[in-house]
Amino acid sequence: MKLSIDQLRLAADTVRCLASDMIDKAASGHPGAPLGMADLAVSLWLEHLNFDPLDVDWPARDRLVFSGGHASALLYVLYHLSGTGALTMDELKNFRQLGSRTAGHPERGLMPGVEVTTGPLGQGLAMGAGLALAAKKSGFGNKTWVFCGDGDMEEGVSHEACSWAGAMKLDSLVVIYDSNGITIEGSTALAMADDARKRFESYGWKVFETDGHDFAAIRKVFSRAARVQGAPVLVIAKTDIGRGAPTKACSADCHGAPLGAEETAGLKRNLGFDPSKSFYVPEEVYGVFKKRTSAMHRLSKRWAKENVSCACCSGAPSRDAVYAALPAYAPGASVATRSACGEVMNALAPVVPALVGGSADLGPSNKTVLKGMGDVAPGSFGGRNIHFGIRELAMSAIVNGITAYGFFRGYAATFFVFSDYCKPAIRLAALMKTPSIYIFSHDSFYVGEDGPTHEPVEHLASLRVIPGLVTFRPADANETAFAWAEAILRTQGPSAIVTTRQNVPVLENVSREGVARGGYVIYESGAQDSTTVLFIATGSEVAIAVEAAKRLAGEGRGVRVVSMPSVGLFLSQSCDYRESVVPETMGRRVIVEAGVRFGWDRFRVDIRNTRFVTMDRFGESAPCKVLAKEFGFTADNVYAVAKEIV
Repeated sequence: MKLSIDQLRLAADTVRCLASDMIDKAASGHPGAPLGMADLAVSLWLEHLNFDPLDVDWPARDRLVFSGGHASALLYVLYHLSGTGALTMDELKNFRQLGSRTAGHPERGLMPGVEVTTGPLGQGLAMGAGLALAAKKSGFGNKTWVFCGDGDMEEGVSHEACSWAGAMKLDSLVVIYDSNGITIEGSTALAMADDARKRFESYGWKVFETDGHDFAAIRKVFSRAARVQGAPVLVIAKTDIGRGAPTKACSADCHGAPLGAEETAGLKRNLGFDPSKSFYVPEEVYGVFKKRTSAMHRLSKRWAKENVSCACCSGAPSRDAVYAALPAYAPGASVATRSACGEVMNALAPVVPALVGGSADLGPSNKTVLKGMGDVAPGSFGGRNIHFGIRELAMSAIVNGITAYGFFRGYAATFFVFSDYCKPAIRLAALMKTPSIYIFSHDSFYVGEDGPTHEPVEHLASLRVIPGLVTFRPADANETAFAWAEAILRTQGPSAIVTTRQNVPVLENVSREGVARGGYVIYESGAQDSTTVLFIATGSEVAIAVEAAKRLAGEGRGVRVVSMPSVGLFLSQSCDYRESVVPETMGRRVIVEAGVRFGWDRFRVDIRNTRFVTMDRFGESAPCKVLAKEFGFTADNVYAVAKEIV
């Protein structure tokens, strides 16, 4: 619907006053961006954004992302004014308070309609690129609109994501750049001299510029942006941070601190509002927003009737279907788990049509190419293999956007040592509970000749401490298959699968249920009591632990080997199950993993009788078998260490 300029201005000024009231009451927040962006946001919401607040899960809706999540007060006010009842005035008054939906930064799942959790600058912009790609793949024809600011533009992830989006000609993406020239420390000129137009034109974007406070110009530029084909769009909107504030507008003083009672009163006077009224909304403004909501609801209902049998809305595969598709590996063979990973992915792809993703230019090395499934390419989005280029940071965030869209399971892959570049996005996936899948090959010092820069040491520990992330380090090809099944079937959080470059033996007694529970007994012999030597190992070290245990068993010693492909999953099991696998009475323990010891002391019950074969130093450049002997990751050494506690 087309509104008068006066209606748009009144709505925007109402948003400004409400946002300032929220932040003042909380005594915390960022008023500058909401005040500066209000004209842009109101114009988009009321005239261009195809979003139904009464059905926030409408598949064909436009996606809206506030990459500068510190402007959350603006987003919450828009939802409140829409008149759905989902966000009451009391929620606005409880901004940033315990238990409120109106958190300091928008959180997916906390409030209906928030597409992705934002806050770390640039991540929302990159996830927006993923949402936009998913939109092209879905065929719904919707747009992804992203609000970003100077901080997003400075963050490196924006360079990676926007370069990729331009290369892909991703015309379902429109980024609105709130260019106000101010950050917390002062003018952006302190540290930024980019020409945004030239930068984005070099990426292959279509670029428009507008006065961010001229409603007629905003309307025109948004209409033009929505019609662009063959390229993503950047709208550079020149705005005044803190617009309307009498003494703090256009300064860093209003960026990250409440305006205060006196300044807010002056703001209201400047805008023609009564300074004595807090949290006030003119009925005309409620009416305008409700009309827009009604119109969008009619649109979404009509779409639903016309798309009853939408193929993209089909459900996830059943557990039985997933497990039936898995390849099986015979004990005695020798297979790198990265190779098994690729075979499993390709076996699952036909029964999991939602699976889509790619690697940071390492598909052949990670073994993550879906064969015969086609490529996402510039202007062509039907394939299931995405070429991200050497952009791990953006790749991981883009995959989160793909998964958050709702009909796809995005995966990202690279060498494990580069998981450091992926960590910000992995953390957000865990916060959002989005089931993105991260695949990391070349999991240890066995990378060998590439040297310590490519040999992950502390990385397993760093993933395991992320709440909500399930990390698998499978021992062999069959554990790899079962780990993949669990990752696919998981719907409430991300998973990471860490695989070997080198061949490892296919083991006997691998347990599907054991992998699902995170840990299980893979070998035992002799007395199972306080004299038993208990080995706990993961990944490629399970095989050498089994070999060492068999030597002890041959000497009449009771032994047990526990394979623990997912420490986190194992720790989430019942006390009874954990005790059945790792009994407290078995105090003689050898823990074996080609990574740092950190985190493993939780499995120690007797300091005198526990030994660790871990990697508490950086690696070296040499053939992997030479390094295995040098660092003690051989059955001979594990056996010798175990003998110390017999």
